[in-house]
Amino acid sequence: MPVPDAPVTGAHLDQPEPPGGPDRPSQLDPAIAARLRRTPDGLVAAVVRQHDSGEVLMVAWMDDEALHRTLTTGRATYWSRSRREYWVKGATSGHHQYVRSVALDCDGDAVLVSVDQVGAACHTGQRTCFFTELPLTSGEVSS
Repeated sequence: MPVPDAPVTGAHLDQPEPPGGPDRPSQLDPAIAARLRRTPDGLVAAVVRQHDSGEVLMVAWMDDEALHRTLTTGRATYWSRSRREYWVKGATSGHHQYVRSVALDCDGDAVLVSVDQVGAACHTGQRTCFFTELPLTSGEVSS
């Protein structure tokens, strides 16, 4: 059974919301922070892909501080909504994500994190979190 990545802060589940959102302190460059459109709880979606193949690996969440840490350490850092803690991908599982680039989408509500993935990206042990194909029943495929 794969080992899920562990949090890297001492935050607790009773913490009401993540630090680093729009009204919370973070070391994120103010020019970058000003471009983000966050959810009400201060988060942006992070779509993660393999840098050389473009394979989509996973989706996670970042607040301002997680984005700052990702940009400055080169290690993918996320905010766990369930644990209410930061986690560095691979800290306990060994399935590290080394960041190659980060791009902000046109609306500022998501980032694209291109990584060099070592091992599985999914907590289930799969290479990608997107391994379950759903049936298309429309009968037509438009081009």
